[in-house]
Amino acid sequence: MTDGPARWWRRHPLAGDAAFAAALVVVEVAFILLTPREFWPEPLPAALAWSVLGAAPVALRRVAPWPAVGAAVATLAVPALLGHAPTTQGLTFVVLTYTMAARRSARPAVLAAVLLWVPVVLANLIAPVDGMLKVGPAYLVLNNLLTGLLSYAVGRAVRARRASVRALRERARVAEENQRSLAEQAVADERRRIARELHDVVAHHVSVMGVLATGARRVLRRDLDAADEAIATIEDTSRVTLREMRRLLDVLRTDAEPAADLTPQPGLAGIEALVEQVREAGLPVTLRVDGTAPPVEEGVSLTVYRIVQEALTNAIKHAGEATALVRLTVDGGFLTVEVTDTGRGPGPGPDRIGHGLVGMRERVGLYGGTLRTGPRPGGGYRVYARIPVEPLGAVPA
Repeated sequence: MTDGPARWWRRHPLAGDAAFAAALVVVEVAFILLTPREFWPEPLPAALAWSVLGAAPVALRRVAPWPAVGAAVATLAVPALLGHAPTTQGLTFVVLTYTMAARRSARPAVLAAVLLWVPVVLANLIAPVDGMLKVGPAYLVLNNLLTGLLSYAVGRAVRARRASVRALRERARVAEENQRSLAEQAVADERRRIARELHDVVAHHVSVMGVLATGARRVLRRDLDAADEAIATIEDTSRVTLREMRRLLDVLRTDAEPAADLTPQPGLAGIEALVEQVREAGLPVTLRVDGTAPPVEEGVSLTVYRIVQEALTNAIKHAGEATALVRLTVDGGFLTVEVTDTGRGPGPGPDRIGHGLVGMRERVGLYGGTLRTGPRPGGGYRVYARIPVEPLGAVPA
C-alpha cells in the first residue's frame, strides 16, 4: 500500500520541504510572468537565482529549523546588493515564523520570531529597497511587524489545535480501553456466576451418584432389579454430569487460552522421561525416589509433574554450569518433591520470577499442600513441595 500525501509529507520532511521551497519559486516566477515586461527585474536570470536562494531556507524548516532561521536572516543582504527583494524572501520569513510557532514551545517560538523580524525592521530603516522609498519607512516597519505577528498567531493557533486533537484522541483511546475493560469485567462476572451455578449442579449430580451407588451396593444381593435401576440412574446422571462439567470448563476458559489438548496429561510416571529430556538439553539431573508412591489422584500426579518441569526449566535458564537433583519422597501420608541445583539461581528483581512459581503455588495450594522456593544456603536454588496424599476412592474430609 502506498503512503498518502500527508503521511509521505511527515515521513520525508526534507524532500517535502524542498518541494515546498520549489513551489515558492514557482509562485514568484508566475508573479513575474503576470507582471508587465517593463517591470521585470534586471537581469532576470540573476533575479531568479536570488529567488531560489531566498526560498532555500524553507527546505530546512523541519530538519534544521535554527540553521534555516539563520540562513533566512543572512539573505537580507540580497536587497542591499540588488536593489530588489525577491518575493520568496518575504514568503520564507512568513513560513519560518509559522513553523517555529506551530512546532515549538512559546519561548523558542518568540525567540525565532524576534530573530527573524527585528533584522527585517532594521533593514527597512537602514537600507530600504528603492521601490519602497515612496511609502516611507514607518509603513514598511508596520507592515512587516503585522505580517510577523499574524504568522506567529496562526502558528500558535495551529499548535493549540493540534494539542487539542491529540488530547481528544488520547481521551477517546482511554475511554475505549475503559469501556473494553468494563465489558470484559462484566463478561468475567457473568461467567463466574454461571460457573457457580454449574458447580452446584455438578455437585448435586455427584452426590446423587454417590448415594445411588451406596444403595445399589447394599441391595445388590437381595434385589437385583432395584440395583440395576440404581446403576442405570447412575449411568444417566454421570452422562449429564459430564456434559455439565464440559459446559463449566467452557465458561471458565478465556478467549486467550488455547484449545484443549486431547492427549493424556502427564503424571508421576512421566517424570523419568522428563528428567531424561533435561539431561539431553545439557543439564545433568539425578532422579531419586524414596519409598513407593501409592496410586494418587490424577490432579496430584499432574501437579507434581508440573512442579518438576517448572523447576528444571528455571534451572536450565538461570543455573548456568550446574547439576540438579529431583527427589520424590512418600512418608506419613504426604508426597514430597524437592528439586535442587548447584547453579546461581534467578537474578534479583521481580521480573525474574515470572508466572511459573505463582502457578506452582496455586497448584500446590489447591490440594492443601505447601511450597517453599528460594536460594540454598550453600549455593544454588531449591524448590520444595509437600502435598497430602489420600488413597484413591477416599472421600476427603
